[in-house]
Order: sequence, then C-alpha cells, then structure tokens
Amino acid sequence: MATATAKLKNLRMSARKVRLVVDMIRGKKVEDARAILQFTTKHSAEPLLKLVNSAAANAEHLARERGERVDADEWVISQIMVNEGRTMYRFQPTARGRAGRIRMRSSHVELLLSEK
Repeated sequence: MATATAKLKNLRMSARKVRLVVDMIRGKKVEDARAILQFTTKHSAEPLLKLVNSAAANAEHLARERGERVDADEWVISQIMVNEGRTMYRFQPTARGRAGRIRMRSSHVELLLSEK
C-alpha cells in the first residue's frame, strides 16, 4: 500500500488549538478534508489546508515516479499527529515592578496519506 507524508514544523499556534481542527479531518478523504478546512473559521485551518495540499502533491509525485496514475483526492488521511514544538518565553511588566511570563507555544504536525 502506497503512502505519502508531509510535515509542518514550528507552526506558531499551540498544539491544543491545532488539535481541535485536526480531529475534524482525521480519517477523511483528501477531497472532504479540503472542503472542511476551507470553510472552518479557526486560524489553524489555513496552514493545515496547505499541509493537506502538499501531502496530496507528494502522493501524485511518488505515483508519477513509479509510472502510475492516481487521483490523490481519493486517498485517505490515515494518520495525523500534532506534537508540541518549541516554546518561546517573553516577559510583560506587571504590578509592583514584577515581570509576568508569556509563553508563545508552537506545534509540529505530521500527516500520512494512504490509499483506501
């Protein structure tokens, strides 16, 4: 069974927020996932749509190298994982001359497409 992968690293959104959108497309066909991501109002939908498009292009490229013709829209998102990336720390002044810590989180997304 053929597979195609794509990775998105250092996405400047917390993994928790990205997982909300990822859970909507897990196990769906590429065509359905594109439609869901296109009309989702969450900010993480746009980079995830680019990731799905990249994985579909990778699948078509791999098939072309083997001399096959495939329709990547019929492939299924068999596995998609969101892991925490690097956390950047910033400081903001608070009362009494203290400093409050602000954590700017990032995430890594890994997508695996496979044929039905």
